[in-house]
Amino acid sequence: MEAATAATAAMVWFRKGLRVHDNPALDAARRCGAGRLYPVFVLDPRYLRPDPAAASPGSARAGVARVRFLLESLGDLDARLRRLGSRLLLLRARDDVADAVCAALKDWNIGKLCFESDTEPYALARDKKVTDFAMASGIEVFTPVSHTLFDPAEIINKNGGRPPLTYQSFIAIAGEPPEPVMEEYSELPPVGDTGEYELLPVPTVEELGYGDLSQEEIPPFRGGETEALRRMKESLQDKEWVAKFEKPKGDPSAFLKPATTVLSPYLKFGCLSSRYFYHCIQDVYRSVRNYTKPPVSLTGQLLWRDFFYTVSFGTPNFDQMKGNKICKQIPWSENEELFVAWRDGRTGYPWIDAIMIQLRKWGWMHHLARHSVACFLTRGDLFIHWEKGRDVFERLLIDSDWSINNGNWLWLSCSSFFYQYHRIYSPITFGKKYDPNGNYIRHFIPVLKDMPREYIYEPWTAPLSIQKKAKCIIGKDYPKPVVDHKTASNECRKRMGEAYASSRLDANPSEGKPSNLSRRKKSYGDQDASNSSVAKILKSSRAE
Repeated sequence: MEAATAATAAMVWFRKGLRVHDNPALDAARRCGAGRLYPVFVLDPRYLRPDPAAASPGSARAGVARVRFLLESLGDLDARLRRLGSRLLLLRARDDVADAVCAALKDWNIGKLCFESDTEPYALARDKKVTDFAMASGIEVFTPVSHTLFDPAEIINKNGGRPPLTYQSFIAIAGEPPEPVMEEYSELPPVGDTGEYELLPVPTVEELGYGDLSQEEIPPFRGGETEALRRMKESLQDKEWVAKFEKPKGDPSAFLKPATTVLSPYLKFGCLSSRYFYHCIQDVYRSVRNYTKPPVSLTGQLLWRDFFYTVSFGTPNFDQMKGNKICKQIPWSENEELFVAWRDGRTGYPWIDAIMIQLRKWGWMHHLARHSVACFLTRGDLFIHWEKGRDVFERLLIDSDWSINNGNWLWLSCSSFFYQYHRIYSPITFGKKYDPNGNYIRHFIPVLKDMPREYIYEPWTAPLSIQKKAKCIIGKDYPKPVVDHKTASNECRKRMGEAYASSRLDANPSEGKPSNLSRRKKSYGDQDASNSSVAKILKSSRAE
């Protein structure tokens, strides 16, 4: 690198990728020869601005649990950078993050800008604005792909310009992911002069103005790279567990010691590199004789993540039903009263309500618990639009991820990817299979804590004398069921069948031009058949 260029300052702009390990953007900024390095994170009012009208404390787009996780992650990143002789420069955008970054690039005379590539629609627009400004200002820009195992654009290009729509076809195209950046270093270039900029300490969640949080339960998952690496190491120490890991198996009612790694929020915020995690799992596999394979294995879960990232990147309107060529057009019902009962954990089905209360309090629940409530809201019982449920998950989950959240709701509502709509999770028997005593329900719904085990999943069937003894009168202390499951599920099956029949008659709405999906497959049924191994896996997790 020429001396003139090397003398300039570099900026590494953190958004996701809140880590030091396997961070190609940070590594490039460190190596470019710049005498000064500005590590920047901008607080985005779009995600953090308090919304008093929201259903629970937080902003319109993020509940308190996720905001807390983000702030903990930023605090940990700052501490790790300080150990390398640097620090995190925390700025607050007045309105637009891109404007704040562009102003800092100009004011600090930055010569090279490095940031991790992001494929979400909001991020693409934000990043284009910054990149256009930087290029016009003669600033070199480096945007490596490091949030996912693979580059979604590369996978789509290899597939003839279309995203692969089945897991198997994705795996066949993807191959092995690139190796993580393994080099460790003991120091970073010093931070340059920041002029008159107000550099903020990482705020507490209370300081962001979300009102009285004294009654809010603090989730058991702490944000940050340090905790991510500790959790990963702890999970991988049990080599037998890693080798035998098989999703969708696992106990969705386990909450004191969850039946999964709970690494998803750390992957979401980039506190843990997916490539480094994949690499470490492979090390375990090399030390054992036999181990599970994708799609059910631990590496298989990371590949699922990349699959949804790739499909979402290559599918216009992926996050909605209308205009989404891979989404079944289903005439969902609108019923605000039923939706609010589901959202607030007041359906009268304790298994469903306990899951939604755990989501509200912790911002996390087991994947099979997510399946249960998503099915109940959509094609199982209430026949309410998956986009409504998606919005609740998007706001409350600490691991809320645009691609994966939308992909899972499309899947679980049988709108795309998976079409066996007649398989419905029972809101009564499914949870009972794992937790016959109802300990999970008793923890998250204390009013039911004294209900005898034979009634804990169906408290409305308990005689009034039993309800009085348990100090829980159904219809007064805990709601009656909002629907009768047997009647509602039969009606849902009928309506799904009608919607599927209608979509077969109108399979090509795009003025005679074949959609990506119809070009790839002769019918939705063919796509379902190609996912047959996945369907077999899911069959074992259905209960009715």
